[in-house]
Amino acid sequence: MVDSPPTIYDVAARAGVSTATVSRALNSLASVRPSTRAKVMAAMEELEFVPNVVARGLSSGKHWILGLVFTRAVVEGNPLAHDSDTLVVEEASLLYTDIVIRGAEMRAAELGYSLLLSSADENHPSGMTSMLSLTGTVDGLILLDRVLREEDVAYLARRIPVVLLAGQGDSPSAVTVRVDNQHAMRSLAEHLVRVHGVTRAGFVTGSNESPDSVARGDAFRSAIEEFGGTIADVDFLEADWTSAGGEAVMAARMQRSDPLPEAFACANDQTAVGVIYALNAGGLKVPEDLVVTGFDDISLTRYFNPPLTTIRQSGSILGQVAVDALVAMLDDAEDVKRTIVLPTELVVRGSCGCVEDIEPRPAMAEVIILKSEVG
Repeated sequence: MVDSPPTIYDVAARAGVSTATVSRALNSLASVRPSTRAKVMAAMEELEFVPNVVARGLSSGKHWILGLVFTRAVVEGNPLAHDSDTLVVEEASLLYTDIVIRGAEMRAAELGYSLLLSSADENHPSGMTSMLSLTGTVDGLILLDRVLREEDVAYLARRIPVVLLAGQGDSPSAVTVRVDNQHAMRSLAEHLVRVHGVTRAGFVTGSNESPDSVARGDAFRSAIEEFGGTIADVDFLEADWTSAGGEAVMAARMQRSDPLPEAFACANDQTAVGVIYALNAGGLKVPEDLVVTGFDDISLTRYFNPPLTTIRQSGSILGQVAVDALVAMLDDAEDVKRTIVLPTELVVRGSCGCVEDIEPRPAMAEVIILKSEVG
């Protein structure tokens, strides 16, 4: 005779609690004391109990699954792509996006949810169709930069809770979690002008469809002008977030007869890598001939040659806060803010001409988070 698998009643009896307490412990509800939940978890381990996810979902009205959708690169027809198409796809999908995903997955697991990943074509030919197909599987969606157009977000949010990880926070139907691009770029511009005497600067964008890229470019131009510098239209270069794109647009810029500016700020670190590579290939040295800066502070930036001056933002925290906001929406919390703004830090290194790292300085931003605790 085959032994039947343990049930929730067996777990309750072993832990000395009610079945309702076991259920609350499985759902990570705050009403269960840590000591009680520890007893329940220990009993589950001893009995090798595996929760019935289907039954759990039926009892709570939830799938206990959160969806996270990120943008995948489109190589075909991309004028900035080189022969190494695989590299273009990989670098557009990994690094910073991967950090965000890891942070979101960690927080989701802590709150008793699984995280379902999906990708969307950055040209959006079937973006809404794929999003709608997910609404029957997940409880809510986290959308990274450029997953959906603004006009499509409201339509989707009428069917499922949505958290956006880009934008100005003016969506009436979704919660937006973003970094303070304006203050970050102002801090960078102030450093370049006042410390290094930059009077002519340039900017290398990410995607033109990206709210973050647009915000960073606009803020940097405004701040440079505020501190007495200029940005010529010829030095506002349109790239695509990738190193290959940064290399391509900088190589093309160097072919023009117009003199180069004294500094280029890039919309992200990967773009800055490509820009520096192109400058070196053209016989120019950073920072001796031209200053280059990035944005994100991915883990490799301090090991670049020269180490990259950049804006630090935490992709892991961005993912964690996005999950917190989405779960708060699912729990019908009344204190969920429509816009959650995370701080940044200016990290000064060798690519701007500073000899050594300077202690990161807050970029004049305040964190606006949920009233409930966000760890």
